[in-house]
Parts: sequence; structure tokens; C-alpha cells
Amino acid sequence: MVLGVLMLVSGAVDAAPHAAKGKAHAGKVRKVANRAVRPVPVTEPLRLSFGQAGGLHATRDPLDLKSSVALVVDQDTSEVLFSKNSQAVLPIASLTKLMTAIVVVESRAPMDEMLQVTEEDIDTEKGSRSRLVVGTELSRGELLHLALMSSENRAAHALGRHYPGGLPAFVAAMNRKASTLGMSSTRYVEPTGLSSDNQSSASDLARLVKTAYNFPLLRQLSTSPELEVALGHRTLQFHNTNKLVTNPTWEIGLQKTGYIVEAGRCLVMQARLSGRHLIMVFLDSAGKYSRLGDAERVRRWLESSDAVRPVQHVPSPPVRSPASVS
Repeated sequence: MVLGVLMLVSGAVDAAPHAAKGKAHAGKVRKVANRAVRPVPVTEPLRLSFGQAGGLHATRDPLDLKSSVALVVDQDTSEVLFSKNSQAVLPIASLTKLMTAIVVVESRAPMDEMLQVTEEDIDTEKGSRSRLVVGTELSRGELLHLALMSSENRAAHALGRHYPGGLPAFVAAMNRKASTLGMSSTRYVEPTGLSSDNQSSASDLARLVKTAYNFPLLRQLSTSPELEVALGHRTLQFHNTNKLVTNPTWEIGLQKTGYIVEAGRCLVMQARLSGRHLIMVFLDSAGKYSRLGDAERVRRWLESSDAVRPVQHVPSPPVRSPASVS
């Protein structure tokens, strides 16, 4: 009898670990099951630029540029030295701000007038951020500086909004100026470049750069390496979006960068290379730094090519001050 009791007790003791193991195993099964039914994150489809969607990146060129559109023109003679899809009409992102700057300067509005950034200047197109909080007050000249040098969207929008007649009148002036310059493939709908409806071609943009270069103020502001801005009790440091302006091997007279997904990475510059004043346009570049790399590729080609020898310096057209422009 005692032996039977001992066997029962022993069986119960031996069964306990097995029961525990069974529970643990069941827990693992439940955990695995739970893990299996967790929703899989949905990956958003890759968004293509207009140039990619249109097949422009399939165009080959002897320099193996990463930009689907490129144009290099002699500023003084208008000779085309290099062209790739230069008539293609694409979104131009913040290259828009060059025309914004021209319209602001030609309005002859005082550069020292203080303007305020408001909620109207917040980007509702792309949701981009800005260091210029609502309520910021800066002079028109400071806003112009930030728009050209740091591609500040709220600065550009505020400049357009404070134009006589407001934003609609400003955009109309942008399109009117484009027509005057013979930019027949160009259309503007707002002053920042955030809208993909702001479109142009490399040929048109070369005309724009040549015109913008005639304004000493735009040359100075667009190539400025940095700017300190006092905002209340804070001082913010802004930098140029184009790293080539601080590169001692480059002599850049005017520049502007741009980027939205639809446009890819964009860059326009006026620079002195191989004894020439050149205008360079790069649109729809796929990599973050590839537009700068394309500029370097063009420079190496110009410096090594027997077909493009340095020419005797031809004086640039007379430079007019902003105040003398009608």
C-alpha cells in the first residue's frame, strides 16, 4: 500500500515538469502564431521623376552624365558646347527662385523693408520644413538672400506674397518676364518651385541664367557661402546649397540648385572655365551629389578636349545695377 502511494506520488512529481514543459511549448506556439499574423509593412512604390518616367535617362552621352538633361553654352558667343535633351520640358524645382529673384529686383521695392513670414507661407504642396517660423520678420534683402543661397521656400513665398497685387500678380509677372526673354517652353504657377507645374527646358534656363547674371546683387547673393540671421534672441546660420561655391578650383559667378522628386536634382551655374564664361544647366540628376559630379565631368572634358580650346577673353555685356533695370 505504501509502495502504491509512493508510486502515485512519484508519478505526480514526474508529471509536473512535463506539464510545465507542455505549457511553455503551448506558449511558444501561441507566440509564433501571434508573430505570424502580424501585418507586413506596405512599402510605398518608388516615385519616378518626370525624366525617368519619360525615358530620358536612357539617353547616352560621351561624358556619361547622370543628369538626363544638360546644356553648356558660351555666355559671350552663345555657342553650344554640349547638349543633351536640351529641349525637354521638365519640372525645375527651386531653379524657379532665379525668376522669383529677378521679379523682386525689377519691382524696385526697398530691400530694407521688413516683411513677416505668415501661415500663408507654409508649404502645403510638399510639407517641407523651414527654419523661418511663423512670425519671423526679416528684410526683403535678407529673404532674397535666403531664397537664393539656401533655397528657403518660405522666404521665396513671402517675397511673392508681398508683391504689389499679391501672389497672383507676382506669378503673372514671372510668366510675363519669361515671355519677354523668349522662354517659350516655360511656365510658372508659384514662386518657390515646390509645384511640379513650374516647368522649363535647359535652353530656356540658359536664357534665364544669362539674364540673372546681369544683376550684381543676384550674383553676390547666390554665390554667398553662408549667412547669419538674427531671429529674436537666436542667431541662425544658413549655408549655400551648392558646395562648389566654396571650392577654390571653381570660379562661379551665379548659381542655383533645385530638388523635388518630380524634377530630380537640378543645377544651373555661370562659371569661368578654360578661359570662357560658360552657362551650365543640369536637370533631372538621379543621385544626391551627381549634379555636382556632372559639373566636374564637364569641366574635365573642357580642360582636356582639343575641340574646345580656351579662347581670347571677350568682355561680358555691360552690367546694369538693379536700380537701372526697367
